[in-house]
Amino acid sequence: MTTRDTMELREDDIKSHYRAATEMLMGVDHSPRIGTARHTAVAPEKSPGVAATGRRFRSTTPGLVTRSTARAEGVRLLDRIADKDDDDPLTSALQATVGQALRRALAIALAVGQEFARQTPLVELKKANLEGRLPAERKAEFTELLAAEALAVLYTFGNATAFLLAPQTNERTAEIGPVEEILTDNAPLALHGALWELDQTIAAHASDDASLVATVLAYAEQLMAAVALRGQDAPRLAGFTAASWRVEADKLTIAGFKPALAARGTALTMTFKKPNEVVGNHIAKYQSLRLAKMLMAYDFDRKLNPFAEMGGFIFTFMGDGAPGTGKTTLIQMMAGLLNDYCKVAGYPFRYQNFSIDQIDSYQGKSGQNAKAFITNVLDPAVIGFGTIDDIDQIAGKRGDKQSSAGQQEVTAVFMEAFAGANTVVRGNCTFGMFSNYPENVDDALRQRAGARFLVDGPQTRDDYIDILALLMGKNHNIPVGDHDLFAAQEMKRAVAASFEGHSRPHEDGLLKVWDQVGRDIGRLDTIVKLGTYLKAIQEADPRFTGRAIKNITDAVKVRAMDFELPDEWMEQPDLFLFKGYDEKLAMIKGMQQPITVEMVVQEINRYADSEFRYADKSDEVAISNMIRDFGRQEEAKRRYLEGKGS
Repeated sequence: MTTRDTMELREDDIKSHYRAATEMLMGVDHSPRIGTARHTAVAPEKSPGVAATGRRFRSTTPGLVTRSTARAEGVRLLDRIADKDDDDPLTSALQATVGQALRRALAIALAVGQEFARQTPLVELKKANLEGRLPAERKAEFTELLAAEALAVLYTFGNATAFLLAPQTNERTAEIGPVEEILTDNAPLALHGALWELDQTIAAHASDDASLVATVLAYAEQLMAAVALRGQDAPRLAGFTAASWRVEADKLTIAGFKPALAARGTALTMTFKKPNEVVGNHIAKYQSLRLAKMLMAYDFDRKLNPFAEMGGFIFTFMGDGAPGTGKTTLIQMMAGLLNDYCKVAGYPFRYQNFSIDQIDSYQGKSGQNAKAFITNVLDPAVIGFGTIDDIDQIAGKRGDKQSSAGQQEVTAVFMEAFAGANTVVRGNCTFGMFSNYPENVDDALRQRAGARFLVDGPQTRDDYIDILALLMGKNHNIPVGDHDLFAAQEMKRAVAASFEGHSRPHEDGLLKVWDQVGRDIGRLDTIVKLGTYLKAIQEADPRFTGRAIKNITDAVKVRAMDFELPDEWMEQPDLFLFKGYDEKLAMIKGMQQPITVEMVVQEINRYADSEFRYADKSDEVAISNMIRDFGRQEEAKRRYLEGKGS
């Protein structure tokens, strides 16, 4: 959305800089002042008839001029880009895309520099300097304005490059180190230095097309970070930081030292599941359905979700259950619902899964991968759904000697992202952690899961009949028999029964606490009695901390929102999705239900049951491992003594 004080950066002004931008890409001379050259420039083309020792072709990027301006020691960035595939004499489509993006970014940067000069005394001072009539008392001002223009142009170049190449992003990443060649004498020299360092970076880190895109994006991000840091103390930058320009053709907004975000979704290729194809897992399925619709209430203008403001939004959840109970099916169902809802509304949807192959042996790399995953899903310009499947294998327990350094890094990143000092819950995304063995997840990380989805699969006789009928398909004539297919999967009835089942605890350890508290104070019907029960749970399990209470109260607030947004609101966006934030908030508040004692008791028992279940399993696993170790030690000792005696 364009604000009132945002000025249009006219397309004619941008295109007027195309020729200069193209010539910079085809060849500039630059002697590095700060950076150190580690790679030689691409050799110039030889005259016709002279045998070439290596591949040398002019760029075939459409629309580029064919006149070369570089000498042998010059930087030929387009040729450097084309060198990424020595087996193909033609420029690839991706190489051409990178070249076009760089030219466009340079032209936008030069246009922004021109606008900056017009809004400041720089235009007048440049003219006076050319005519040799620059007053001595204004030379310092002139120097400072030239430096400010150079910083504005450099940042815009990096910002526009990252924005324009965002659709080409792949899973590859590049570690290029900090950017050094940041020159502020004037804007053209600053861009020459940037192109020289980009040429060096591509030579060092880009071996193919995929790594080329990753390298250019990494350079753009490092350039923005370095220039923004330099700009914190630089004078006369108000003309850039206080202004905003809109490039309508690219949907790009330049707003000072603020990165522009390209709101793009991901094309999902997974097999989606419909809700009626998920048998059992009633509470998990019900909460997933409601969470998908909650996400769609996000307001892109206000950058906030009414459910997040009211306290009934699930930002993180843990889905646990035995292998084969339906965790993957649940992910497929929720991703499919969000994908379909976003298509109807025209919203960008981004799904990402963080898997074990993103744990890297290089120090710090795993943490960077985890941070990139979090940042992509948190993007306020999209509806995001991030999953971490088999989190017990991905995030290591702190202090566990069997966890790798990469797993420990991932744990630290997730803990900070899910409930850290800088965590902001806007309500545009949710993170799901799934595990067959949640007891192996670090206690503090597990407690950052605000909701618990027990994925227990089919349970009843009716469930098993339904899942057999579903998986058998239609290629048979076997009669169903005396059974109402899928009646047991009717959501409201099944969920009500599941919630009522938590009116008493399930785990033996928690059941003892429940019985003791019941004998001491009677029925839990006041805040005092409920607090007494919580304290008794904490005495039985010290890991039951204040964070656990917050998660329980959040779950109770979700129960107060125990209504499902009508399907019509998702199918006809004008009924709800396209309304203003305040109107959405009023519509949701009108459906809110009062919190009851039964809700609070059930949510305490649900959460505490899961913690006791995890703790009991974790202790049993630790005890079993110690018994096995002691047995091995005894056997080793026996064999050692036998061998010594012989």
